[in-house]
Amino acid sequence: METLGRGWLIAVRVPGIVLFASSVGYGALCRDTGLDLGLTLFINAVFFALPAQVVVVDQIARGAALTGAAFAVALTAIRLLPMTVSLLPLLRHEDRLPRLGFLATHFVAISVWLDGIMRLPLLPTALRLPYFIGTGLGMMSATLCGSATGFIVAKSVPPIIAAVLLFMPPSFFLLSLIGTARIRADWLAIGLGAILGPVFYTLAPGVDLLLTGVIGGTIAFAVSRMRR
Repeated sequence: METLGRGWLIAVRVPGIVLFASSVGYGALCRDTGLDLGLTLFINAVFFALPAQVVVVDQIARGAALTGAAFAVALTAIRLLPMTVSLLPLLRHEDRLPRLGFLATHFVAISVWLDGIMRLPLLPTALRLPYFIGTGLGMMSATLCGSATGFIVAKSVPPIIAAVLLFMPPSFFLLSLIGTARIRADWLAIGLGAILGPVFYTLAPGVDLLLTGVIGGTIAFAVSRMRR
């Protein structure tokens, strides 16, 4: 329980504060779309990733079909698969993944993943899973509180402020990626993302992030392998 509590404290550190602030914008967006508070928090808890939450709300606002909304959310979630694959070996104990490891996969989001990649290798194997679950619960607590706050004060938040708050997570993620970059392939992937992102946003705005990640990441990986 002590280790789980240590992980939960991330809610009051910089990552948790940033997610709280960005979730305020998400809560305001839900209120503006016409959702009630219960559905706002339900989407927050089930789709534990801000891009997926925003996509769901956007699809609801557009009156999109359920299948279309599910496909759009699935596209945003593709990026979480390699994160999960890279993280699960760190959560193994005695060469097996405890049952709670499957609960831990629900908390795989960029902010939680970054913290896990940096901190889990420094912990004893037996303490990694409770720490990670505590981190996930802390992040979810921050987002739920932020969403409720944004929903309640939505009428007093100007649209430009809500837009700024929604822009905080990608800014934080970019700075985190720069801070954790160690090899040339990391820097190349970040640089290609900065270049290809605006290009694909212009050419294919619906799948721009997917194309940027796949093509930029593939090029960075291939160049790294060739240099080796």
